[in-house]
Amino acid sequence: MFLWPLVNIRLVNGITSCSGRVEVFLYSQWLTVFDDGWGLTDAAVGCRQMGCGDAIEAKGGAYFGQGVGQIFGINCFGNETMLIDCELLKTEINDHSRDAGVICDPSLRLINGHNSCSGRVEVLYNGTWGTVCDNNWDLTDAAVVCREMGCGDVIEAKSAAYFGQGSGPVWISDLQCSNTDSRLRECESSGWGRVSCGHDKDAGVICKDNVRLVNSTNPCSGRVEVFRAGQWGTVCDDAWDALDAAVVCTQLGCGNVLEVKSAAYFGKGTGTVWMNNVNCFGSEPALMSCSHNATPNRCGHENDAGVICGSVKFMLRVEVKANLQVNPNSAGILNKLSEEIRKRLHINETFSLRTQDDGKIFHKRTGAAP
Repeated sequence: MFLWPLVNIRLVNGITSCSGRVEVFLYSQWLTVFDDGWGLTDAAVGCRQMGCGDAIEAKGGAYFGQGVGQIFGINCFGNETMLIDCELLKTEINDHSRDAGVICDPSLRLINGHNSCSGRVEVLYNGTWGTVCDNNWDLTDAAVVCREMGCGDVIEAKSAAYFGQGSGPVWISDLQCSNTDSRLRECESSGWGRVSCGHDKDAGVICKDNVRLVNSTNPCSGRVEVFRAGQWGTVCDDAWDALDAAVVCTQLGCGNVLEVKSAAYFGKGTGTVWMNNVNCFGSEPALMSCSHNATPNRCGHENDAGVICGSVKFMLRVEVKANLQVNPNSAGILNKLSEEIRKRLHINETFSLRTQDDGKIFHKRTGAAP
């Protein structure tokens, strides 16, 4: 069997396995990298060593939290295979508030799912995306994908192209993952490209979402919690607004934002405050896709963010004077009515008029004159 090579680098506290604080195993211990001089050239080497895509951002200021132990500087040309091939610079500084981090293009993605934590499993190899064969694909393998994607526990391992057939190569087959593997590349497999599967056997997975609303009687309202680095934590209400809350409501399939809550309205959470200064445009597919500060512990649980999602129904009774020349259920009349309601109630969201069983909006009042 083929065994993926182990690397002496890890990314800690990232959203996925291709982002996080950079730590290198050297001198029998894990060391962090000083952010002075840390740039995209250096970050690109780390991304390549991790088996990820290109470096998107080189982060400083302990963006992904503070590490422990020794700190060293690094200077890469960009063509090195591993970070330890770069020039290592000893430093007397022991300030982990300057720990370096990186955000790389991911090497794993889920396609055609109903959210960011479900879909067809696709992996990046030699710059090309391909799929995974479902031979021997089971819950243990699928659980590794869920962990690597920063999602919750696995719900189902899907096979037979449940999420549709992919394209390009089928990269790997006969995966034999263990419960301790954190990345798919750590699992035993048949090896890259040594596959006889077609895309009709593409593997998929359904994981628990990495966002939840808790401490409310309604599943679409509550304290916002995100799953990261294997544990649930909260979101700081610094800069928390309706656009941020809208992403949560959409991600959970809970409709529109009714109220944005702050100051631990739904009670104080526990664990790490994983996100603060969240800045969403409102169109992102998941909260973790939004710009944010990932440094934990800069915000206390008294500032935990919350949201109330849902929909609003207005019950209106509109009477139309009888006129045999006009059909009040005609498209033209209903369009004008909808526009007038939108103006009067200042509605910006999509809405619809509810029809009765016969498909009509207006009905003749019982006992009324024709």
